[in-house]
Amino acid sequence: MQISVEAEEVPSTKPNGTLLRETQDTKKINLSSRQRCPQAKGLESVAPLVNSVEEIPDPIPTTIKGTVPTWINGSFLRNGPGKFEFGQDRYTHWFDGMAMMHRFHISEGNVTYSSRFLRSDSYTRNSEMNRIVVSEFGTLAMPDPCKNIFARFFSRFQIPKATDNANVHFVKYKGDYFVSTETNYMRRIDPQTLETKEKVDWSQYVAINAATAHPHYDRQGATYNMGNSYGKGGFFYNIIRVPPPEETGVSEDCADLYGAKVLCSIRASEPRKPSYYHSFVMSENYIVFVEQPIKLDLLKFMLYRIQGKSFHKVMSWEPRYDTIFHLVDRHTGKESEVKYRAAAMFTLHQINAFEDNGLLVMDMCCGDDGEVIGDFTLENLRRGPGEEMDKFYNSLCRNLPRRYVLPLHVDKSTPLDQNLVTSQNYKATAKMTKPGEVYLTHEELHDDELLKYGGLEFPQINYERCNGRPYRYFYSCGFGHVFSDSLLKMDVHTKELKVSTDHALKNVSTISIIMNTFLLVLDAKTFNELGRAEVPVNIPYGTHGVFNLMG
Repeated sequence: MQISVEAEEVPSTKPNGTLLRETQDTKKINLSSRQRCPQAKGLESVAPLVNSVEEIPDPIPTTIKGTVPTWINGSFLRNGPGKFEFGQDRYTHWFDGMAMMHRFHISEGNVTYSSRFLRSDSYTRNSEMNRIVVSEFGTLAMPDPCKNIFARFFSRFQIPKATDNANVHFVKYKGDYFVSTETNYMRRIDPQTLETKEKVDWSQYVAINAATAHPHYDRQGATYNMGNSYGKGGFFYNIIRVPPPEETGVSEDCADLYGAKVLCSIRASEPRKPSYYHSFVMSENYIVFVEQPIKLDLLKFMLYRIQGKSFHKVMSWEPRYDTIFHLVDRHTGKESEVKYRAAAMFTLHQINAFEDNGLLVMDMCCGDDGEVIGDFTLENLRRGPGEEMDKFYNSLCRNLPRRYVLPLHVDKSTPLDQNLVTSQNYKATAKMTKPGEVYLTHEELHDDELLKYGGLEFPQINYERCNGRPYRYFYSCGFGHVFSDSLLKMDVHTKELKVSTDHALKNVSTISIIMNTFLLVLDAKTFNELGRAEVPVNIPYGTHGVFNLMG
């Protein structure tokens, strides 16, 4: 499907009914990101990717087709759900599956594969009882049937402890690897053996109740993350800094988050309905927290266990709220008094951000429908091929790359209703609508060709070289299916797209896992296949991964 619309000034309406005049770069249409992408027909089932598998703790060889470059030496570490039942109990949501870690060890052109389940408290307790006894995102653990009726009744009034089923990402703090989810718990991991080490509770180091699985790293070795806190004073989004290892000098073999501190606490705009967030934006001098209209209803949160509902039921997409960008100086922790607003949008992953002559340029994957998170139930993902799978996929949001530009120097003398993005390099706009408030419109960071690949997600850049700095290329997954079915390389200067397609591609990077059969190596410049390592076991669909140069 091709959509061609001349760039022009067109009216649009804010959620509060105010008529605005907005200018876009190549297209401005009143269609959602999902509506702009073609409808699928005849999709295959992805059920094999969301079934339980057995762990492979001892490395096994793979079959190499083509060539894996000999200069690649290290381990590609992956994380994601890998077990979806205990005894007669079944999880209902894909996010609930027990964390399974995967390791592709690459050395001198050869590849071995191994995997292990994370020995979290959740996994251990469920295994011992042979049933689900720890609640997860989409599955509420039922009371022990051996308890009497009064004990089972009153157990519903107890706030469940957060899970340590860290099935989202591999992250690094002070040189150590951890697996993480979106609670206050992480687990330290041996990256060579995938052995589970100690559990780490963020709240023992800083006053937060949960943290994201997507930290950022600066060039001095410090790590930045964000976490929630709530109490009588309200609900806050907190920016956290964990110092480099040499700043604390802890040398023993243990988890080391000593020296972590909260740089800034941002008060929620809606104290009873704070926003869900998966990641945040960081440039060389700033951090931006994106407060989006995916809301957590705190009253429902207090009541959902009594009502027998899982946690994801407390989340709702409420597009009547604007998206708010909170700008914070990364060095001082001071939050800007200026509030940057934009129309409602949904984002999980940011691509990159950089500063350019008084402007902060932020690129991210965005959609127009935040209902998507709750849709990934196992019932939906295990639909049969054809009409039923088509119906599910066609209902999902499509994320597209967008660029927002924040003017950094806004004060009382800044004129109203004038575009403050004066650089000819950017088509995004920013206008001060009233003192202390700037309204943003985005630039589409793609052309129409991307639409036929279903949009994109899971962006990657050359992080070590380009994070927080001007850049030109990023890599991502194309989503012509529920799970990605292509790899994409985007030139943000020309919006030119390079595409590698194969049957149900599985993640992003120049090294990627394909479906449940092999690891793929592409030439990052040409995007041509160099080689693949075929694995003789099924690999369930995962979420995120990292490359460990130490191997």
